Amino acid sequence: MLYAIPLFTGAGIVLLLVPIIRRVAISLAFVDLPGSRKIHSQPVPLMGGLAIYFGVIIPMLLFGGWSAQTKTVLVGGTILVLTGLLDDWWKTKGKDFPVWPRLIIYLVAASVPLWFGIEIIGVMGLQKIFYFPQLLAWFVTVVWVFAISNMINFIDGVDGLASGIVTIASAALFIAALWQKQVEPGILAAIMCGVCISFLVFNFYPAKIFMGDAGAIFLGYTIAVLSVNGSFKSATVLSILVPILALGVPILDTTVVFMRRLMRGGGLHKADKLHTHHILMRWGLTQAQTVAFMYLIEIAFTLLAVIVLLSFRK
Repeated sequence: MLYAIPLFTGAGIVLLLVPIIRRVAISLAFVDLPGSRKIHSQPVPLMGGLAIYFGVIIPMLLFGGWSAQTKTVLVGGTILVLTGLLDDWWKTKGKDFPVWPRLIIYLVAASVPLWFGIEIIGVMGLQKIFYFPQLLAWFVTVVWVFAISNMINFIDGVDGLASGIVTIASAALFIAALWQKQVEPGILAAIMCGVCISFLVFNFYPAKIFMGDAGAIFLGYTIAVLSVNGSFKSATVLSILVPILALGVPILDTTVVFMRRLMRGGGLHKADKLHTHHILMRWGLTQAQTVAFMYLIEIAFTLLAVIVLLSFRK
């Protein structure tokens, strides 16, 4: 019950809010318009990120207490959701929000965990922990949170993909939290699972609502904070491998896309159709088949993470 109640609370909030937010988005014409890079052919409401935000924040405040983790997700997550909503609003006008202001805000949000003492302190060697110098610990933490936040945003290009991947990754981090007897990260991981599963009810193909940049960047940020406060905290080889494997699909996809962009001589930030889901659909897979295939890859990474957990169990 310690984890079930937060999970079902988050899930219930999303199930309650999405229909309301969807109607509001339609009435305000806050919709994602079809375009050359878009897969959908009809306008789709874009404000689903708000339901995800409240679905995570409310149970955290109720069951997680006023902890460093709660403060980190609340402050950084709010900054990112507001920025994402502004970005999404630009999309409703058929425009793109300027990249550099967005990146600066993302970097500020990525530093928020440091404000509350959440950081990657070092790694475990064969016999002892190698602690990072303070500046290196801050740098590694900011890079990790910034990278994962954006990687989840990058894969949000097909109905149900980002929310499904985060569900599976959160399940892996939940298992890791249980294994390491970390209650607070376990509660957040359970909340994330419930929220994302509920959102999939409305977001799986054909999507009735999109999470938008607001929802995707918030999910990425929250799961990055969860991994730092949970698996990374113990600084063991085991703890470092688990979140990397759990987030294997977005990490692998972004790495491959950036390599392709560099080989083509284009900017790393410029949107294109080089992501794995774009390629799979060019090969003839439908949206549902593409998402199912990527779910399977993510499940394989997650199972590998679980095997790592069991292998290192004393």
